[in-house]
Amino acid sequence: MESYVLDCLLCLLPCSLFFLLCLGLRWPGFCSWVNVAAGAAGWKLWVTTCLILDLPLLHGDEELKPPETSSGQTSDGPRLICKPSALARYLLQHCGSLTKAKLADWPWGDPHLQTVSSQVCGEHADSIQFTREHLLMKDGGVVALDWANRRWEVKKEQQSGTKALGCFTSTPPVLLLVPQTWGGTTPHLQRLSQQAARQGFSVVVFHHRGTAGSPLTTARICEFGDSADLEQAVLYVRSRHPSSVLVAVSEGSGSAVLLSYLGERGSSTCLTAAAAISPVLLGQRWFESAMPPLYRWGVLFHRKMQLSRYVSSLRGILDVDRALRSSSLRDFEETLFCSPTEKVSPNWESYWGRNEPLRDADEVAVPVLCICSSDDPLLPPASTLPVSLFQSNPYFLLALTDRGGHCGFALDAGQQTDEGRTSGEDEDEGIWSHIAVLEFLRVASDFLKEAER
Repeated sequence: MESYVLDCLLCLLPCSLFFLLCLGLRWPGFCSWVNVAAGAAGWKLWVTTCLILDLPLLHGDEELKPPETSSGQTSDGPRLICKPSALARYLLQHCGSLTKAKLADWPWGDPHLQTVSSQVCGEHADSIQFTREHLLMKDGGVVALDWANRRWEVKKEQQSGTKALGCFTSTPPVLLLVPQTWGGTTPHLQRLSQQAARQGFSVVVFHHRGTAGSPLTTARICEFGDSADLEQAVLYVRSRHPSSVLVAVSEGSGSAVLLSYLGERGSSTCLTAAAAISPVLLGQRWFESAMPPLYRWGVLFHRKMQLSRYVSSLRGILDVDRALRSSSLRDFEETLFCSPTEKVSPNWESYWGRNEPLRDADEVAVPVLCICSSDDPLLPPASTLPVSLFQSNPYFLLALTDRGGHCGFALDAGQQTDEGRTSGEDEDEGIWSHIAVLEFLRVASDFLKEAER
């Protein structure tokens, strides 16, 4: 009899616990306690995972101390660092997204989750489609240009304020996207392309020779800051759209080529304005800084896979075998471009003398917005940013945030709802950096157009 009663109690125990849980969830105080407990447990689990993977930890409540700013924004949103000028004042008046944004907090605002989702996963089934065009360079090399060919239905309210750029006209502005140096169209660029297309831009993605399926027809791999191919691509795009405004946005390490081009061309550039999301501003420091092992392995694996496709063609010119055995980004780059078999640059320092992204920054003659995050796991600490450049050069502007990861910058879900958007309605508009750069390009073009009158 006792065993029978015990068996009945054991059978009723799960149902009783479930019933009590349902009653508890109807009590606001209990729900709040459950949310706190679940959040704490999730954070502990995430800390353990990061420790196992040797990833740096930056909790949402951790106080970050980026460089001092000159614009007076609060620490809750982006801080605009720039030299006081007519352009800066115009941007502060007409480009509200640069200073007013509430970025997602942990867990969705975790820098590692944002970095992985922007670079590796997160593509939509309804992603934008591209038509590839191969462009022959002067030296016989080939680069790829992917033209967005999907027409998006655009709401009327999205068209307001975009006529100055020529959006939704017969001569729409052309947005040239420069991906990471290791190539490929990441989910981050896919989403940026979608949002730009919705706003009336004609989008084209530039792919370096030998990357993203582009063939390597010459025994030459582009150096980190070599902008010769991009320069020819920009001239070609200009020839196809002579009456359109031409602007550019780079992603991550792709900023090295874009910034080098802007410095080398100076006032003769075809670009009206440019922006760089999570840019590598100091190339040598980036290669010499320690990157978390997981990210270093991922970048090296991608670059080695590309190099392995052309081993037979490059072995007699470059020390390919040693590069494939390298264990760091510096070793890989130095082996390819500074080895005794390479006649151009046998010295690491001289290599950066001609490849540092900001080597000709004083010659830049168009507005350039750089968006950086203090918790970017792929870049050196925010304290190493060349803040003096942004405080002295009127063409360079830096939007610095506490959170965002590498090319992440997801908005808080509450702000998206406040602005009339839901996550199901338009997921792409929940990325602050995309909203900011597209608005910056429009406002900067407006300013330059008014200055010409």
